Amino acid sequence: MQAIILAAGMGRRLGEYTKDNTKCMVPVNGVRLIDRLLGQLSKQSLNRVIIVVGYKGKELREYIESTYLLKPSTHHSPLKIEFAENPVYDKTNNIYSLALVKDKLQEDDTLLIESDLIFSDRIIPMIAENPYPNLALVAKYETWMDGTMVRLDDDQNIVNFISKDAFDYNEVDSYYKTVNIYKLSRQFSQQKYVPFLDAYTKAVGNNEYYENVLRIISLLNNHDMKALPIGNEKWYEIDDKQDLDIAEALFADEKDVLRKYYGRYGGFWRFPQMLDFCYLVNPYFPSKRMKDELRANFDTLLTEYPSGMKVNTLIASKSFGVSEPYIVPGNGAAELIKVLMEDTLGRTGFIRPTFEEYPNRYDKNQQVTFEPKNADYRYTADDLMTYFADKEIQQLMVINPDNPSGNFIPKNDILRLAQWCEERNIRLIVDESFVDFSEDYANNSLLCDEILKTYPHMAVMKSISKSYGVPGLRLGILCSADKDLIARIKKEVSIWNMNSFAEFFMQIYNKYEKDYLRACDKFVAERADFEQQLRQITFFHVMPSQANYFLCEVLPPYKASEIVIYMLKQHNILTRDCSLKPGLDPTKQYMRIAVRDHEDNTRLVEGLKTLIK
Repeated sequence: MQAIILAAGMGRRLGEYTKDNTKCMVPVNGVRLIDRLLGQLSKQSLNRVIIVVGYKGKELREYIESTYLLKPSTHHSPLKIEFAENPVYDKTNNIYSLALVKDKLQEDDTLLIESDLIFSDRIIPMIAENPYPNLALVAKYETWMDGTMVRLDDDQNIVNFISKDAFDYNEVDSYYKTVNIYKLSRQFSQQKYVPFLDAYTKAVGNNEYYENVLRIISLLNNHDMKALPIGNEKWYEIDDKQDLDIAEALFADEKDVLRKYYGRYGGFWRFPQMLDFCYLVNPYFPSKRMKDELRANFDTLLTEYPSGMKVNTLIASKSFGVSEPYIVPGNGAAELIKVLMEDTLGRTGFIRPTFEEYPNRYDKNQQVTFEPKNADYRYTADDLMTYFADKEIQQLMVINPDNPSGNFIPKNDILRLAQWCEERNIRLIVDESFVDFSEDYANNSLLCDEILKTYPHMAVMKSISKSYGVPGLRLGILCSADKDLIARIKKEVSIWNMNSFAEFFMQIYNKYEKDYLRACDKFVAERADFEQQLRQITFFHVMPSQANYFLCEVLPPYKASEIVIYMLKQHNILTRDCSLKPGLDPTKQYMRIAVRDHEDNTRLVEGLKTLIK
């Protein structure tokens, strides 16, 4: 068997990364794509490797010759490497590059590989050792994928190649993406592929793709080509800067992998089949019918301008039952947190461990911190009043339920704390982003005019994105009977601070309020079940929670980071290492685990069980 690597392309979309080198010379985490690929091929018994070069071909050839052919290597078995040159790489496409080596293609069974790929070490043996002679590696379609798609029958025969022009988003459930790694038998190349290649290029030209020839052959209905789905094996095609960034996270080593994932703050739909237990969601809302209404209005919402602050305040008032002078909607709670913290002056009380977005935006010299002294980080309203009684604070920040501890102060006690703050002229800021996940959630919110008017020194923040399961819409609200505060916040926020999709969500929410309440009931039941499942994990101490996550102390012999890395590498599940969060015991290890639906939660627990020593 031989390998043919197509490496003639210019890689324009990679910008400065390919100014002086072709795509396969681009490093991913310090290792060039071509080095990684040749290292993987060196583990196979190949008769030769043929590399078709073009753009910056001289530089690529010199690098490979000096690295692999002129110097003995202790890292790779010897490879016999040959080169072919595409002199018109800027006027042709990969069909011409392959046509240049069509004679060599017919001399041996061939692994055909494009040079802009990165993939796990198990991929090449998977296809090389499979007994079927003609194979295409494929992956189930996901939204990040682009390029050639195929359809399969029940026997994994490729029955059709779907070109970009024929792609139909209504059919994506039946699509597989070609990984651009093929195995072609010598007989198939001689009798089928090369004759069709000659005819196709003569009729259509050289600025085409070699997959088009496979597409024509598949239409003969003789099932020459089978597909081999790669399942959960990691791979990525690097066409642009964003692809390179994602590939560096996917294939990061253990010392960098968490930094590369956590530093993204989301956008994980680009990562193949990854399950995110790091960021927080409502797994049961919006309902299907509400999503259908959003989809039905997609074109309008995409192409029409949203309303300004005045109209969105009215809509938010209608949706959440708070009078217009008392409410301001935001582009996520994060926008409102920033402005609120900038409006906050004087000594401010914080509770740690907590959501660091608030204290991180405040003068450290003006912070007074309360830290619970018990193992589960529980505290009450009385604990806060006792601690802050002599601290001369002007503000008190309470997240309820708290993040990451899941600690919850009942509503009546929060109101006692609010009264205590009123008597001392202290602004009480309550973030109730997770309150709808609490037991008796329907009665726990502070968002009503009567409560706000009774405690005018209180401001209530809520991330609608978290509670209502729409983080992609970026929607939050801040409410207070302190009209001057609300007016100042509105003045600081852009008049067009929300997109049309978030506005439309608020516009139609009241029609689906019963669905939301049912989703909250379902969530509370699922959290109780998930807690019991997590308690089966012998290296976890699971802390009670009234939110959509659990704080778990990781017990010896494990460390949180090794569990997080193991779950990511072995099960493609992302979790949160909280061990370094301020306020947590620095001698112990902690993880925060989101609550998702039953299927996802069970998958996480089963993955954790494989780690039990």
